[in-house]
Amino acid sequence: MPDSKTPVVHFEELTKRFGELTALDRFTLDIEEGEIVGLLGPNGAGKTTTLRTLLGLLRPTDGRAEIFGIDAWREPVEAHRALAFIPGEFNVWPQLTGGQILDLLGTVSGGYDLDYREELVERFKFDQTKRGRTYSKGNRQKIAVIAGLMTRAPLLVMDEPSSGLDPLMTATFQECLREAKGRGQTIFLSSHILSEVEAVCDSVAVLRQGVLVEYGSLDELRHLHANTVEATYEGEPPTLDNVPGVEDVSISDGTIRLHVSGSTDPLLKALARAEITSVQMREPSLEELFHAYYDEPVDVPAGTRR
Repeated sequence: MPDSKTPVVHFEELTKRFGELTALDRFTLDIEEGEIVGLLGPNGAGKTTTLRTLLGLLRPTDGRAEIFGIDAWREPVEAHRALAFIPGEFNVWPQLTGGQILDLLGTVSGGYDLDYREELVERFKFDQTKRGRTYSKGNRQKIAVIAGLMTRAPLLVMDEPSSGLDPLMTATFQECLREAKGRGQTIFLSSHILSEVEAVCDSVAVLRQGVLVEYGSLDELRHLHANTVEATYEGEPPTLDNVPGVEDVSISDGTIRLHVSGSTDPLLKALARAEITSVQMREPSLEELFHAYYDEPVDVPAGTRR
């Protein structure tokens, strides 16, 4: 067994090229035990390539991907003993019932917690008696979610796992992820649903055109971007010329709106010199942070996926 210092997931200079196209460029990241890490990026950013390499389905052009210190490409069988994968698109066996499909998936995974499986079936309101061909997209996804969670695998790898789930089932799924984290399981989650990532993830990795452009906790990422401030005033508007960190100032009908980065102390002191009646300050949401990375140009090596 690896020692306590070995990360659950280790990407080291991971690069994947398809001919002249670079899908992933020197991706480096460690995920520690008990973390929930979100992987964000639009289609073509390299998310699927990252997950397929971690699952041992793609051979890296350069670098490596490891699970508990085990090379995912060279020793896939051993690496897979420690993980369960929940895909966003799950095809079922049409003639088997939901219960039979869960039996089969539990067997090939190497074992599962039967009591926890029954608990999950109840919590997700899943009817195990119907045949696979009758299930809707949402019910097929419930099978994938239950099958992955019931293994209690040390590492859960997920690609758009709540795809097709309704809002109530999505909330149940998020609750299950928090419980898994509480048990010490590690979760690597790729998603387009920013609110889901914001709700459950400890840290976020942002991929852009195959390059890791940012990684950190939501609080850390927010500190890199401007807060939105809206203040109302009476009389003359506050003078904010040369106030550090202030930009995009607009004044209209007794209201001043602006963005401020860095310390807010200089701004608050400047506002205090005017007749301010109210001040509201809001941190950027994950969606705003996400768009900030994709609304700005980035230098991309020739042949990198766009």
